[in-house]
Order: sequence, then C-alpha cells, then structure tokens
Amino acid sequence: MRANKSGWSSMYRLFLVLSVMGFSSHALAQSNAIQDVVASQQGSNIIVKVTMKNPLDKAPLGFTTQAPARIALDFSDTSNDSGKSNVNINMGNVRNLNVVQAGERSRLVFNLTKPLDYASVVENNVLIITIDGSGDVATPVNSKGQIVAQPVVQVSKQALRDIDFRKGVNGEGRIVIDLPSKQVPVDVRQQGNTLVADFTKTELPEVLRRRLDVTDFGTPVQSITTTAQGDNVRMVIEPRGPWEHSVYQSDTQLVIEVKPIKVDPNKLTQGTQGYRGEKLSLNFQDVEVRALLQVIAEVSGFNVISSESVSGRMTLRLKDIPWDQALEIIMQAKGLDMRKNGTVIWVAPKDELLTKERLELEQKAQIGDLEPLRTETFQLNYQKVAVISKALGLDATGAVSEKQSILSKRGKGVIDARTNQLFVTDVASRLEAVRQFVQKTDVPSRQVLIEARLVVATDDFSRNLGSTLGFTDMRSIQGGTAGFPVTGSTNAALTGTYQGSSDQTLQTSVNQRTTAAFTQAGQFFSLPAAAINGSNPASFAVSLFSSAANRFLNMEISALEADGNGKVISSPRVVTADQVPAVVEQGTELPYQQATSSGATSVTFKKANLRLEVTPQITPDGNIILDVDVNNDTPGTLTTSGYAINTQHLKTIVMVDNGGTVLLGGIFQETEQDSVTKVPLLGDIPFLGYLFKSTGKTRNKTELLIFITPKIIADHLAK
Repeated sequence: MRANKSGWSSMYRLFLVLSVMGFSSHALAQSNAIQDVVASQQGSNIIVKVTMKNPLDKAPLGFTTQAPARIALDFSDTSNDSGKSNVNINMGNVRNLNVVQAGERSRLVFNLTKPLDYASVVENNVLIITIDGSGDVATPVNSKGQIVAQPVVQVSKQALRDIDFRKGVNGEGRIVIDLPSKQVPVDVRQQGNTLVADFTKTELPEVLRRRLDVTDFGTPVQSITTTAQGDNVRMVIEPRGPWEHSVYQSDTQLVIEVKPIKVDPNKLTQGTQGYRGEKLSLNFQDVEVRALLQVIAEVSGFNVISSESVSGRMTLRLKDIPWDQALEIIMQAKGLDMRKNGTVIWVAPKDELLTKERLELEQKAQIGDLEPLRTETFQLNYQKVAVISKALGLDATGAVSEKQSILSKRGKGVIDARTNQLFVTDVASRLEAVRQFVQKTDVPSRQVLIEARLVVATDDFSRNLGSTLGFTDMRSIQGGTAGFPVTGSTNAALTGTYQGSSDQTLQTSVNQRTTAAFTQAGQFFSLPAAAINGSNPASFAVSLFSSAANRFLNMEISALEADGNGKVISSPRVVTADQVPAVVEQGTELPYQQATSSGATSVTFKKANLRLEVTPQITPDGNIILDVDVNNDTPGTLTTSGYAINTQHLKTIVMVDNGGTVLLGGIFQETEQDSVTKVPLLGDIPFLGYLFKSTGKTRNKTELLIFITPKIIADHLAK
C-alpha cells in the first residue's frame, strides 16, 4: 500500500471531522459493516476484537505513523454500524480508538503513546488485532488467546533494499526507505538539529553505504548519511532552517518527511517542530485557569499538575488549534511556565519554577562539597596517559587546572607513565564522567595504507646532417705546374686552406711536406654533423679526380639520428594512523662547500631525493581526506658551486574514496629546437645548398604524473 503523508493526514482529518459531526453516509449500501469493537489486555499485549456483519476475506490494509504514534486500518466498502465513534481503551500504551466513516470506507485509528507494532488475523467475521505493548514485533493470536503460526521469515539477510529521496509539491523532502519486511523495528528521533533513524537487526548493502547530498532539491534536507553499526543500520538526516518531520509506514515502505516551517511573526512560538498536539476548540467566559488546565489534560492525555500559586480567571475563544498551542497561550497570558517529566506536566508561575530550580542546584552544589571522595584506576590501552590527563585538565602535579570542566574542584589525579595508568580521586558523578570520557577516547586509531606512484615518461628525437668539401691540385708534387693559367705567365692555385696553396706551389719545403702516398685535400669548409649523447655520426665520402690523379675534389656527408623512449616509476608506500602525519623518503645527499665567518671552508649537504609526506583523515562516510606533499628531486648538472638540483614538487589536499586512485597532478614539458650552420649564399642555393650547411633537429617530451591510492586497513588486520 503506497501513500504519502499529506494524503493520509488530510484523509484522517476528514474522517475525524465527519465523526465529530455524526456524519454517516448511507447513500450507497455497503457490503459489510463494523458492528462492535471490544478491547482487552493479555500480558503486555492489547487484544482488540472487531466484529463484522459478514465474514472477511482477508485482513484490511493498514499503516503506522510515528509522529504522532498511530495505527490505522482501512476497511473498504464498509460502514460503521457500531454506534461508536470513540472507544476509550487506556491500556498500556494504547490511549483510545477512533471509529470513523467517510463515504464507502471506514477506518480504525489507534492513538498510542509511543510507536508499537501490530499483527492481525481473521476468524470468519471477527478481526483480531494484537498490539505488542513491549515494543517488539507483534505476534497474532486467535480468539482463544493462542499464538497463530506464521510463515518462517529468514532474517539472516534482512537488508535494506533501497533508499530514495524525493521532493514534495509543497517543498518537503521525503526519504523513502524500502524495508526487507514490514516487521523491521525502526526508531526515528530528533537529536539536536538532526534526525536519526535506527533500523534494528538490519544489514546495509555496500551500494547503499553512502552520503546523499540533496541540497540542490531545494528542501530543508541537506544530506542523508547511511552507515552500518554492528547488527543495526543508522541513518542521519541533516535539515536546515525551521522544519518539522513526520514518519509513516505502508507495508514495507517507510517514509520520513521533513517539511519546511514558514516563519510567521504573528505566532507566539517559532519552533523547529511547531505545535503537534490534537486540535481542539475552546469557548469560555470568565473561567478559572485551573479548569482550563483540566480541559487540556483531558485532551492531551498528559497528567497536568498545577501549583497552589496558579489562580485567576480568564475568557478565551480558540477554534481548531493544537492543544499545546492553547496551553502556551494560557501560560503566557497568566505568566506561567511548565516543566515536563515523562507524562506529567508541572505548571507554576515562572518565578516560582526558577526559584525552585535555583534551590535544587544550590543543594546539589552543597551536596557535592560534602559528598565523600572515591578513587578509581583507569588503565589506558591506546592513548598515552599524559595526553588523557591533559585533556581532563590536570597539570604535571596532578592538580586540577582552572580551565578543566570534567573534574570538580576537589578532584585530583596521579599518572603512572610506566604502566600507562591514571588514578583519579573525585566524587562519584565526576568519576562516571571520566569513565565515559576514557571509553570514548581510549580507542584504537584506524590505519591507512597510502601508496603513491610517480611516473616520469620521456620521448626524445634528434637528427643532425652535415658535410665536408675539399679540393686539391697535385700537379706540382708530381712534376707538373701547379694552378690554373690566368695570363700568359701567371697561374692561380685553388685550395681550401692557406697551407694547401703552399703545398701546391711548392712554397713549403720538401722536409715539411708530407711524403705519404696520400695527401689530404685542402678543405673549403668543414660542417660535419654533431655527435648525439657521445655517439659520433655516420659519414659517407665521395672523391672526384682526373685520370692523371693530380686533381681531386673530395666530399664527405655525415648524418646521425637518435630516437628514445623512457619511463621511470617510483612507488613510495607508507602506513599511518588516522590524522597522524607520515613521511617516507629515499635519495642522496650532495656535498657543497661554503665559506664560514672565519674565512675557512666547510662542507654541507643538500638532499636530492624522493619524499612523500601525507596526513590522512577518515571521514564518517568512509572516504579519506589526504594532505599530500610530494617531492621528486634529482641531481642536475655540476656547476662551480656544486650540483644543481632538479625539483618536481606537489602539495595539495584531496578527498579520495577508500581504495580509489586519484591523479593529483602532472607536469608536461615539450622542447623543440632546430639549428642550421651554413656558408653564406652557398648554403641558400636550392638543393645544392645542403652541401654547404649543417642542420640539427631536436624534439624532447617529458611528462610527470603523480597518482595516489589510500586504503583503510581493516581492524582485524591492523591489530
């Protein structure tokens, strides 16, 4: 059965109004009718027998609400022939029963003091409803009081099926939880400014262990965090602004609805929950205040006790307002205030209540000064005793400092660092506070394994081209006349160097000339290809000469190309506790000489290493916030002052899923260089110009990527 809160509330108010007005629709004849309703108590359970006119085929559909606590059963095509619209039960946590009819349907509404489970069974024309007063799962019984056997329900895999969020038409936020069965105990309560829902004996699938950020929906709900806590599941709902909530369940679907409250300056009270009491109307002329309080007690079901100082009379006319708002109006008009203790409301003048509470506090303070002291020993397992004692406000001597708030002024403590024990002397109430503080703080820290990967990828390409060209005339060496005729008696010699011309014209003495069979040609120019990474270029030589082998034209072409790919992976790992910084590093220390104030020199060292410094923080939803500082330094070139250090550094704060990997950042460098060395003019000749120049091309690519993977170590592995 699927329904929304606003629909059920509207229908219930309609039924209630029709019942108060005595309305009964008989325009159409119903196939069945409610003839009698009888309630009895059996142990802690309340047994309600509903006698019908005709036999029932199956139990009616029903739903429960938790704020206010009610059980509602709907009978389709059924009229109310019992002649009753209200049945006072007043047994256990069941206050009364409303029997209402609208149109062709009738409804039974049980008003409870707290949420309870129910079960029903059909015996011919009698519906037997069992309300479990202990708060456990209800078990149906028959007319003889015997337990009716129910199908065995496998509870070993009672896991929530789904969690969804929807926005209502009036801006309310609806959290829809698909339960494994309608018998799952659910406790929804407000804690401060949050709503907490506990699902007992229920598992939470991994896919539902998450934090839903629903801020963008524009409802009071900001986030929904669902976590597993042992055998139970806890859901924390964080609203914002003025709001009120309601809870209702239909079959296996539980709906928690959070509505926004519009602030009205005309209202006497603006609260996060507003007025939630049953509505009533009051019209009295000059009535005693005590009588009005008695009317409020009858409607609310609370026990209202008024002080003897409450007196006076008043006239008021209130129509269709909640009883708690009516009570507040009466108290404000007469200067009264109230204190609630369970189902009892104490009403008295404000001054009287304040005076009474002040006296009680003074008496407690006096009792605390006279209460005997006790000494208790606390054995600490995970925290250091010095840290706990400082948190308790104890100084080095064990005396209580002025800023502490746990121990009393009579309290004192003694620490034993050797056994890690704390001895505290104080009154019993303060010792209990210390005990709870130690239980909350002396817990093992969760461990986190952090692995970083630094990947340095390189892609290098270099290519050099060059040539060497030379010419030699050897006719003079072989007995001929050197050079080329210019005029009748003048010749000209052509070589690449000055000494080459001297050799051709025999200006160089014979002893200074080479006598080898081969004489190197004088070079016009020499632009060979440059070496790459210490490797000499390859060369190719061509020589043109005359048939008499006395004229030579020599050419040498050199070329070298280098292509390289590289990858360097560094993977530092470290394990540390939650919110505790950890450092791991590896590398070398480089020596440097520096002058001292006296003029002498000294040697200092600087680190060039791989260093990972990280501080993890585990969030409540299982994620990890990392404060990361990574250095990847390597020795650079050697200078006159020492080695240069190539630095790669990253510092950031990032949130990562447990076991997930995130790319923190990277550095990409690309270098392109083209160089040309040539003979002017000749090197610019198309095609032939390559014989008169040397070219070089360099392409270098370097990329640094930093990955990090945190993982929470399981408690049983960390021990």
